[in-house]
Amino acid sequence: MNARTTREKMIRLRDVIIKERNCAKKLDMEGLEAAMHEKEQLIKMLAHVKRIDEADKPIAAEIRHENRRNAYLFKSTLGWIRHTMEFFGKRTVTSTYSSAGGEIASQVNGRLLSGKV
Repeated sequence: MNARTTREKMIRLRDVIIKERNCAKKLDMEGLEAAMHEKEQLIKMLAHVKRIDEADKPIAAEIRHENRRNAYLFKSTLGWIRHTMEFFGKRTVTSTYSSAGGEIASQVNGRLLSGKV
């Protein structure tokens, strides 16, 4: 693969990574899927490159930076979703206490997302 083609593919990869993040922020799942597919194809093509020119190293650094930004976005979003699911999985009623001060088991399990009405 010649240097010009490699540079063009790296620039395209950087642009696709940014597009991937923008689609994720807009919840554009079709666009996100298309961007992920193109990103995978570009990475497969660039995997065969052993050395890059000095002039292309800043582009490689941008790719690394943008990809890490996406990874942080996806990881933090997944954590937020997990936290939300845990919240909705907890009991929704306060504990009840007996006259002796002991806790009485509640009949409500709090699964707001169980699908049961």
